[in-house]
Amino acid sequence: MEKQQEGIVIEIRGEMARVKTSRHNDCENCGACPGNSAIVLDARNPVGAKTGQRVVIEIQEINMLKAAFIVYVLPLLAAFAGAITGGWMASRMGQESIWFQVAGGLVFFAIAIFYIKVFDRSSRSDVAMQPVIIRVLS
Repeated sequence: MEKQQEGIVIEIRGEMARVKTSRHNDCENCGACPGNSAIVLDARNPVGAKTGQRVVIEIQEINMLKAAFIVYVLPLLAAFAGAITGGWMASRMGQESIWFQVAGGLVFFAIAIFYIKVFDRSSRSDVAMQPVIIRVLS
């Protein structure tokens, strides 16, 4: 399923366009984007939109869900898995488990944060993850 949003092209950079668009309900619920009423997106521009034109952009909803899962849920799952692993290691060594659990949670959380950084860099260059201008309105 795709989400469509209207916006205004504010800059063209080769095959990409910077589009200023209003925040929708999903953005208001998330709150990750800066600003109260508008966000600026980099979108592919296969229709040849020009600066100042009103356009419709499309974002794949599955990509938004995947990104939200990776950014918000993965670190929590990683910290939990690290704490479980730390407790298991402590019991195998015959040590008190709390410090091993804390250390395991922190290490796994740090690994998840590193993965998020890698995912962010790769998703910027992944064509399937980028918003696309699908038509010019004016």
